[in-house]
Amino acid sequence: MNINSYIDHTLLSATATERDIIDHCNQAKTYKFYAVCVNSCYVPLAKQLLKDSKVKICTVVGFPLGASSTEAKVFEAKQAINDGADEIDMVMNLGVFKSKNYVEVFKDIKEVKTAIGKIPLKVIIEISELSKNGIVKASEICVDAKVDFVKTSTGFSKSGATLTAVKIIKKTVKDHCKIKASGGIGDFETAKKYTEIGVDRIGTSKGVVIVNGEYSDAKY
Repeated sequence: MNINSYIDHTLLSATATERDIIDHCNQAKTYKFYAVCVNSCYVPLAKQLLKDSKVKICTVVGFPLGASSTEAKVFEAKQAINDGADEIDMVMNLGVFKSKNYVEVFKDIKEVKTAIGKIPLKVIIEISELSKNGIVKASEICVDAKVDFVKTSTGFSKSGATLTAVKIIKKTVKDHCKIKASGGIGDFETAKKYTEIGVDRIGTSKGVVIVNGEYSDAKY
């Protein structure tokens, strides 16, 4: 299987340098990953580096906490698109969700989706912070907001993707949106398992390791 076509090659470290981004984008071109995922300040550089390739540019909004205002998320998303981003990964407001203010959670997501139109929106629900019922409810809100992907994790919480959580998300969203698994996926066999249960995209900083059939202990 062409696992590389599932991979969002991710570099979201706060200390990533321009040199790191250059190397990262060159890896994405070499291995023909679906996209790179970088912080929004590096979208213009990634756009310049990838302009002659098919690699997409993904960036993050309200990351990694999800607790910024809706207005800030909307601005950040629109600015990223103006700078050259092809896809947006936004973090759901977890505190508002845990307050059971589901209407506000929906509005937060919906306003970003409305602002960016046909640009794919992935919503990170941070499964490590949710119960099974919470994962179901968050996924339902994402479907109602007509997002393009439900994404499992930021990679900055206590744990990342699990097969169990992905199965819950898949059962909930059915064919209404796609799924991106991220966080802690560090080898080919694990990545393959996720694709086999219905994941459409894999967010990982270990893309090169995965396509080379190696193993990385991607700990938290």
